[in-house]
Amino acid sequence: MSVTELADAAMAVGRLDAMLGDMSGTDRDGAIRRLALTEVEAMLWAQGTPLRREEIGRDLMDARADADLEAMRQARWALRRLEGATVPPDLRAFLGLHRSEFTGLAQDVARRAAGHDLDEAIAGFHEQNERLAGLHAFCRGPALRTLWRLSDLSPPDTPIEAAVWTARQMAIGTEALTFLPMGLHGRAVWTDSGDPARRLPNHLAALTLGATEARIHLLRLRDWAAEAKLRTARIKGQNPARVIDALAAHPLMSTAMVEQATGTSRDTSERLLARMHRMGIVREVTGTKRFRLWAAAA
Repeated sequence: MSVTELADAAMAVGRLDAMLGDMSGTDRDGAIRRLALTEVEAMLWAQGTPLRREEIGRDLMDARADADLEAMRQARWALRRLEGATVPPDLRAFLGLHRSEFTGLAQDVARRAAGHDLDEAIAGFHEQNERLAGLHAFCRGPALRTLWRLSDLSPPDTPIEAAVWTARQMAIGTEALTFLPMGLHGRAVWTDSGDPARRLPNHLAALTLGATEARIHLLRLRDWAAEAKLRTARIKGQNPARVIDALAAHPLMSTAMVEQATGTSRDTSERLLARMHRMGIVREVTGTKRFRLWAAAA
């Protein structure tokens, strides 16, 4: 690893963090959820349980999604953690585990330590983690994921748990980010396979590319909102702009959510969404006539 690689990662993360810090609370929450959905999608693909981000979003909104139920459970868990739920050092709470001296219910729980054994594994992990305190937070990722596996904190085929935990840990000290995104580039590092000497450089490269692409995605969304408002300028009133602002702030919205966010009637919201869909400004992600969900066509 070179100092330049660490500096590049720090610069990319800093620019993304500053961008989020300049947003209003609602816009920032929406941006973080947007990035978290992308991250969870990539993590699930990396461990061989693929789900599209639209499916995850539909599930969160109680819309119908035909998907692997276990993968969806992991997706819900990961999304909540990436958005900031649960203090990461509390590993039992972080993993959503209750203390028990036996296993036998959920399959993934049965394949990991429980009770006193899990307590010892967590204590050992924290002890080893403390020895890494002298490393920059961005550089601890590969070592933390390796320690996680050696401590048997997760089933062998569930790298998403270690990936989420390290993403949260690396974000400690940032102003607005709740996790550090790697996006598609994380697939090459979350399993930490290949040449050990390349793991840290590959990890920092994934951080740099992930943060850079996340910022580009949010800038593209900002450009979409500006262009969408120009294209709908001939539509009478302020309602089109309100719909655009709502869809820019939320990754997925139902018609009822648009109605509430914009203060318009249900009929007005439906008409505007349908018209903007025909114009190619918004997209409908469910492909159904009922319980439809809408997203910016950015």
